[in-house]
This record gives sequence, structure tokens and C-alpha cells, in this order.
Amino acid sequence: MVNYFVSDGGNALSRLENFKPLCWVDMISPTDGEVESVSRATGVPEDMINAALDEEERARTEFDEGCSLFVVDCPIIEERDSGDTYSTLPLAIIYNKTCIITVCLKGNPVLKDFITGRVKVACNKPVHFTLNFMMGNAKRFLYCLKQIDRKSQRVQAELAKTLKNQDILQLLELENSLVYFSTSLNSNSKVHEKLAKVEAVATSEEYQDLYDDMAIESGQAVEMCKIYKDTLSVSMDAYGSVISNNANDTMKKLTIITILLAIPTMIAGFWGMNMPVPFQGMDGLVWFWLVVGATLVLTAVAGVFMVRSNILNRKPKRRNKRNRK
Repeated sequence: MVNYFVSDGGNALSRLENFKPLCWVDMISPTDGEVESVSRATGVPEDMINAALDEEERARTEFDEGCSLFVVDCPIIEERDSGDTYSTLPLAIIYNKTCIITVCLKGNPVLKDFITGRVKVACNKPVHFTLNFMMGNAKRFLYCLKQIDRKSQRVQAELAKTLKNQDILQLLELENSLVYFSTSLNSNSKVHEKLAKVEAVATSEEYQDLYDDMAIESGQAVEMCKIYKDTLSVSMDAYGSVISNNANDTMKKLTIITILLAIPTMIAGFWGMNMPVPFQGMDGLVWFWLVVGATLVLTAVAGVFMVRSNILNRKPKRRNKRNRK
């Protein structure tokens, strides 16, 4: 899909039916025919337009044939039955003396703000347009990071009540999202550094101020992402330790039960052998109850001994400070 926009006197955007010089061309998952048509009308090489159509395209800059290309990673929120997931998608901003072109596989919220007029941009000022997008993209990262942090705290509150596999998997997805965000933010920072060297930014005080604001927002997003990622990683390790401790406790209980059941099994096995056994001349009913009673007594004694001595949960003794002196 291809849309054309142009600025009027008040910096508001008006939609066009066809290409016009000094317009903004917004391309969302374009077809090969649309790419060829826009390339022919604008003079922008097709490989530049196709740059952002690869989901694995890295953030980068390119200057060729009078065209400037800035590929940056943008955060996206995907709605699923299990909950929202977060990832990144490349978006390309291309401009020359004729127009501005944006290319992405999906619609971008920052560009929607441009179209609706929430953010004022001018299609005849490509550097101003690019800086405003970079600013909006950094703020979008901050918004998604805050959403991830809230969701993480909510899931951890549920895990504090009871450990569920579904909650653990949600935390794992959030941790993966933060890894993607961290990589994308670091890549975008390198693009920002190249943008700072553009002549229009380096020589204009207005653009320099806008760039500084954008750099501050981007730096804040990088720091927040690092903090959230480290915090979530520590939490995941802690929950892993809790699960391991719970498994150990369960194994201890099963071990106690196995030991206690081994006593009556052993005694019954001895007296059930097909050979002479002690007291076989006594009354069978009397001897049966004697064996059962002795078995219960031995089992009870073993259980009391294990509980009092704390064999399966023994802690190392602390050294007395006086003895150390």
C-alpha cells in the first residue's frame, strides 16, 4: 500500500492521489510493482526502498546518488491469545531533493501521529521530518518498556502466590523482548551518531536542539532497557532456585516415605519366605498380630528418629565465636 501526503501552509498534511514533488510517500508492505513505480517517479533506487522489507535488516545508514537512507528498528506490539508480545521491525526513511519516502512492513504509530496531525511535520524539510521520527520512535520504545515493566510486575505478583508454568513462560517472553529491544536500541544509537554528522543537523541550531532532545530520549530508553533486562534476569534466576528447592523438598518427603515403607516390606518378606522361620509353631493368629505390632513399632521409631535428628534437612553447624577466639 502506498499513500502520498503533502504539507499545506500550516504544516498540516493533505492526502494526494498521485506523486507530487516535495511530498511524503508512505509505503506499507508494498508490492514489487509499487516499488518499481515509486522508484521511477522519485529517482530513488529500488534496493534502498527494499531495504526495510527484510525483517532481519539491521539498522544502518547509506548515502548514494543524492539519496539518504536511514534504517532504524521500531518497537511493535503483537496481540496474541496468551497476551501482548513485543518485538522490533525495521523502518526505512529515504529522502532526496524530490521527496521523503518511508517504508515498513507494518503501519507505524509514530507515522500515524504525523498523518493525524498530533505531531507537526513538513514534507519539504526531510531532516526535520527524520529527527521528529527518531524522537517519536525513542518515546515509543520508552512506552513499550514501561508496559513490559508493568506486565512483569503483575506476573511476578502472581508467581509470589503460586508458581505456574504459564507465568514463567510469560516472563521468558518478556525477557526475550528486552533482548530484542536492547539490540535494536544500540543499533539505532549508531544511526543517530551518523545523523548528527549530516550537514543540516551540524549547522542548524534548531536541528541541533531537536537532535539533543532525541538523543536524551534514546539514551534514557537504552538505560531503562538495561535495568529492566538485568532485573528480570535476576528474577528468573531466583524463580529457578525456588523451583529447584521445591523439587528438593518433594524428593525429601518421597525419600522419607520410601524408607518408612521399606521396614514393613522387609519384615513381611522375611516371614513370607517358603522356609522355616522363627516361632512358626505358635498360633498363627497370635503371631500375625505380633508381627504387625512389631512392624508398626519399628516404623514409628524410625519415623521419630528421622524427624528428631533432621537427617534429610541437616544444616551445617555454626562455629561458636568464643571457640574461634
